[in-house]
Amino acid sequence: MDTISKGHPGGTRVAHVMDSIRQRIAARQLVPGARLPSIRGYAAATQVSKSTVVDAYDRLAAEGVIRSRPGAGFYVAGHLAPLALAEIEPRLERSVDPLWVSRQSLEASDAILKPGCGWLPSSWLPQEALQRALGTVARAGDATLAEYASPLGSAALRQLLARRIAQRGISASADQILITDSGTHAIDLLCRFLIEPNDVVLVDDPCYFNFQALLRAHRARIISVPYTAHGPDVNLFAKALAEHHPRLYITNSGVHNPTGATLTPVIAHRLLKLIEAHDVHVIEDDIFADFEHEPAARLASFDGLNRVVQIGSFSKTLSASIRCGYIVARPDWIEGLVDLRIATAFSGSRVAQEVVLAILKDGSYRRHIDTLRARLSNAMQETTDRLATTGITPWLPSAMPPAGMFLWCRLPSGLDATALAGQALLQGIILAPGNVFSPSQSAGEFMRFNVTQMSDPNIFRMLAQATRGVR
Repeated sequence: MDTISKGHPGGTRVAHVMDSIRQRIAARQLVPGARLPSIRGYAAATQVSKSTVVDAYDRLAAEGVIRSRPGAGFYVAGHLAPLALAEIEPRLERSVDPLWVSRQSLEASDAILKPGCGWLPSSWLPQEALQRALGTVARAGDATLAEYASPLGSAALRQLLARRIAQRGISASADQILITDSGTHAIDLLCRFLIEPNDVVLVDDPCYFNFQALLRAHRARIISVPYTAHGPDVNLFAKALAEHHPRLYITNSGVHNPTGATLTPVIAHRLLKLIEAHDVHVIEDDIFADFEHEPAARLASFDGLNRVVQIGSFSKTLSASIRCGYIVARPDWIEGLVDLRIATAFSGSRVAQEVVLAILKDGSYRRHIDTLRARLSNAMQETTDRLATTGITPWLPSAMPPAGMFLWCRLPSGLDATALAGQALLQGIILAPGNVFSPSQSAGEFMRFNVTQMSDPNIFRMLAQATRGVR
C-alpha cells in the first residue's frame, strides 16, 4: 500500500486516505462486504497517524461508503458501483486522455494555469456588452424569460445568421438554420442524423479531440488522414475513401484545430470531387470563423450545402456560459434535425438566443471581434518569440502565421509531449500534448498552446527547464 504524501496539492492526509479507499472500491479491489484494513494496520502501511485513519473511516461511514460493525471493524457498504475506469489509475497517468484534459481544464481553480485549454480568458470577452444584453433581455417580458424557444430557434437570430454566413460565400435562408445549444450539441445532432453504430467516420490527424470523443459515444469507427498546412493529404484521403468507405467526414476548414492551418481552394475542390464520387457527407465545424482576418476556403461554399453541412457557435468568441450554436444545412435535412432536437433536448434557451441577438444587433460584437483579432495577432507573435527561446517551434511556416488562438508546436528532439504534460501538472499547469489530438498517436513530439492563456512567466520557466537538457 502506498504511503500518503505530505505535500500533495489535493488536501489533507484525511482526504488522501478517503480518496485512496474510494479508488480501491471503484477499481473492484474492495467489493461490497469486504473488510477494510484495521486502523492500526492501515496507519502502519501508509505511514499516517491512527487518528488520521479514524477520522477518514468515520467520514466515509457518514457518507455511507463504508459501515462500522462494533468489535469487528469497517466494511465496504452498498451495492457494487458501476465500473469507473477513470478512477482505476492515478489521474496524472491519464494526461493523454482527451476527456481527462477537458475535465482538468473545466474543473481547475483560478490558481491553475491553462495554456492547454481551448477558450479565451474571461478578461478577453466583451463583459460590458454581455451585461447590457442580459439587462435588455431581463426587461423583455415574461415570455422571453419563461417560455420555450421555437424548435428552429429565434427567427430574428436565424435571419441575422443567414446574412452573416452569406459574407463567407454560403447562401442559405433562415429556414435552413437550426439554433442549437452549442457547437458540440450541433455535431451530436448531426451524428444522430447521419450515422449508425459501426459506420466509418473520417477525421483529420491531428483533429479536435472532442470529435473523437463524440464519435466514440456514437459507436462510430474512426479513420484518420494526415493533415498538412493546406488541408488533408489528398492522396491519403482518396486511399482512405476507397479502403474504408466512410459515411462522414468531420473537419475544420477555416481555422483548423489544433494546427491553425487553413484549407486552400485547390485542396477544397479536390476533396469535394472525391467526396461526391464516394457518396460521403461532411460536417464542417466553423466555430472559429470570426477569428479570421480574411475568410479561407469553405467546403460548404463550394458545395452549396449539398453534401456539406456547416456548424457555428459563439462559445469561443462571446461567452461559454451563453450556450448558443447553429447548424446550416440543406432544406430537406432541417425537418429531421428539428425532430431530433425536440426528442433529445426539447427546446433551446430562449434567453441565450436573445442575448446573442442583442449583441449582434447593437454593433458591440463587431467591435469586439475587431479588437480581438488584433489582440490575438499580438499574443501569437509574443508567444512564438518566447517559445523560441526554449527550442519549441511552430509547425506552420513563418510565412503562414495562423489566425485564432492556437499554436501547434514541435518540441525539441527527444522530448515527449505526454511526459512534459505530466511534469507540468505537478506544477499546476495544464498542457495539451499532441497525441490527445492524434487518432494514430503519431503526434508525440507536438504540443498545442493557447496563446491567450500564456501570459504567466511560470509557464515559460517550466518549459525552459524541461527543454534545457535536450537542446
